[in-house]
Amino acid sequence: MKATDPQTLPLGTTGMDISRIGFGSWAVSGSGWLFGWGPTDDEESIATIRHAVTSGVNWIDTAPAYGLGHSEELIGKAIAGMPEAERPYVFTKVGLIWDPADPQAAPRRIMKPASVRSEVEDSLRRLGIDHIDLYQVHWPDTGTSLEFVGDGSGTVSPDATPLEEYWQVMADLKAEGKVRAIGLSNHTPDQLEAAERIAHVDVIQPPFSAINRSAAPEIAWARSHDTGVIVYSPLQSGLLTGAFTPQRAANLPADDWRRSHHDFTTGLDANLRLADALRPVAERHTATVSEVAIAWTLAWPGITGAIVGARKPEQVDGWTGAGSLRLTPEDVDEIAEAIVRSGAGNGPARP
Repeated sequence: MKATDPQTLPLGTTGMDISRIGFGSWAVSGSGWLFGWGPTDDEESIATIRHAVTSGVNWIDTAPAYGLGHSEELIGKAIAGMPEAERPYVFTKVGLIWDPADPQAAPRRIMKPASVRSEVEDSLRRLGIDHIDLYQVHWPDTGTSLEFVGDGSGTVSPDATPLEEYWQVMADLKAEGKVRAIGLSNHTPDQLEAAERIAHVDVIQPPFSAINRSAAPEIAWARSHDTGVIVYSPLQSGLLTGAFTPQRAANLPADDWRRSHHDFTTGLDANLRLADALRPVAERHTATVSEVAIAWTLAWPGITGAIVGARKPEQVDGWTGAGSLRLTPEDVDEIAEAIVRSGAGNGPARP
């Protein structure tokens, strides 16, 4: 999709100009798998994706693991028939392998060359496209299971594929034209540096929000290497929308992964205090709390865009204005003070 919205930025050195906000398709992937968000309606999900695109969003982020292939299939249906000039960029990932016989089992972090090549073909088929605009390693290969959302640690199996080996395969896919650009999600600065010695890291995708600020070192690394940065979970899975409450947390569906995550249990009170502190800033800008939370991430030097999800078209309308919202230095100071006062999350409190 050609950039027509003035609120776009070059995505590193990829040659793609992207809107400051991209559509995240994790939440529309449906239930029946370990990290689902509860039941969804496919037709409504497709309508939501299309509404985001007509609202100026020119890229969609997905992954095979979201809904065990279902998210990619939905995107394929949503973009089918769109004229080339109107079609959004499609970004997907590789490296989380699930067991079809046990969809509730944790996927394994695997980046063996043969597996990567099999996955890219499967993604192209589900998406119905002839190349992937950005192909990202979802997690470093450990050869072990991803036990919970945000699991960046864990043991490493002796047969795990070394980063140097799987990053070379990614570079090969780019040279072959299967993918336009390659990136790394959830990798540390040391891992990014090791990959850069083999082939340029076009894009990184770390988690980043006013609650989870721990990826500041990765963002700084990317800025110094002309690497694009798209951050995920800027609303911390709904906590920074201004609509989340303790009652809503208690009533999440049984198959919603958030029910057992610390952000929605032991850390809930602090997180909601921070969300409430964003309301005065939102009122001054005639914006939503969601838009302020997203704009805060976009104010960080080096961040190109933020991934935001929605399950209904009207939810998209609650955050599209974030791309043009400019926080003042006074706003940033006020939010930094609120972060410290609330005790929410970790990492630096200001850009």
